[in-house]
Parts: sequence; structure tokens; C-alpha cells
Amino acid sequence: MLPETLVRDHTIYACVMGSRAFGLATEDSDTDRRGVFLAPTALFWRFEKPPTHVEGPAEEQFAWELERFLGLALRANPGILECLHSPLVEYADATGHELLALRGAFLSRRVHGTYTGYARAQRRRLEAGVRTHGAPSWKHAMHLLRLLTAARDLLRTGTLTLDVGEQREALLAVKRGEVPWSEVEARMTRLEREAEEAVHHSPLPAEPDRRRVEDFLVRVRRASALGPDVPRARPPA
Repeated sequence: MLPETLVRDHTIYACVMGSRAFGLATEDSDTDRRGVFLAPTALFWRFEKPPTHVEGPAEEQFAWELERFLGLALRANPGILECLHSPLVEYADATGHELLALRGAFLSRRVHGTYTGYARAQRRRLEAGVRTHGAPSWKHAMHLLRLLTAARDLLRTGTLTLDVGEQREALLAVKRGEVPWSEVEARMTRLEREAEEAVHHSPLPAEPDRRRVEDFLVRVRRASALGPDVPRARPPA
């Protein structure tokens, strides 16, 4: 089965990510599409296993096989968790709706380590840009501020919110290079500190609910093995 066939016929969930999901889209923003497909169980009985992810077939489209997606979500991968919480869901079949109902099972205080670890790596890249070119990538600086804010608020409230709401204009000003780098750095440092303080009082559990997630995976794999291999309704192109 071709990779594009897996995405076309076996997608269980599809959403829009990037600036459009964050409330930061402008006229020139791309439409980044992400999704999850459920490879038929019978494909795993062969020596050549189905792919863990597929890029395409459309422009700016990327999809993960369900098991890979669940594993990354349990490890609190920021991009995967945000994919599950996109406000712009384009498609979800019955299994996709079950996946969405599991969103809370993936959230834990692990997000502090993954979000801040990712943020620090990105900040080092921004600082390298300042040393080399005299300025960072302002677009990446904007998105890093958004990510740090989302992480802090998630640790404080237990809820992951993607849309930046009232912060839109302040963040777009950073993207346009209208905010001095020293001020952007100070914001990043403050957000990191606030996230560090929040993790000690967070309503989130220490660990994700791995058993609940695994039970879901086993159940859908079993249903795929026992049921007819009927292509699913196709998500929007």
C-alpha cells in the first residue's frame, strides 16, 4: 500500500496547524495540515512495515501513523500535543473522535521538560542569528514566545490553548521586528521562570495515563484485524 493511499483512505484525524491555528495568520501565511492515519493491522504482519509518518501528498501536509503519534504524545512532544488541541479540525471519524477524547490522558507535568527543552534549543538558534547577522529570525522569535506562553499557561491551568487571543498584535509586532531583541529576550526569560514556578503547583498529574492510551491502541488494532478492510471516508484534500 502506497504511503499516499494510507493518508487518503485511512486518515482518522486531520487538522490545520501553524499560524492559522495560533491566531497569528496574515495574508501570506501557509496552511499547514497535520493528520493521523490508522494503518490496517494486516500490514504489520509483513516484513516491510507501514511507514511511521508520511509527508504529503498535498503541499504543507504531514501525517503520522497512529502508534507513532500516540508514542510521541505520551512523551509530551509539543508539536504532537498541539496537533491534538488544534481549534481547526478538518476531519475526524469515529476513531478520530475517540483520539480527541483522550487528549487529557497525554497531559502531565512532563510538558515542562519537553517545552522548555525545545524552547532553549530554539533560543540558542536565535542567539546565533543575532551573533552572525545582527538580528534573529523574528518569525521564529514570535513563535517561541507563543510556545513559552502556552507552556506556562498549560502548567498553571491544566489546559492547552493554542489561539493567542489578545496577544496577537504584540506577537505580530515581534514578527515585524518592531520589538528590540533585548526586550524579546527578557520576555523569554520571564516566561521560562514563570513556567518553572508553575510546575511545582500544577494541576497536571506527574505522568500521562499510559494504560488508557495503550488500551485504545490495542482496541483499534484488534478492530482493524477482525473487521473488513474498508477504506474510510476521505478527509478534505
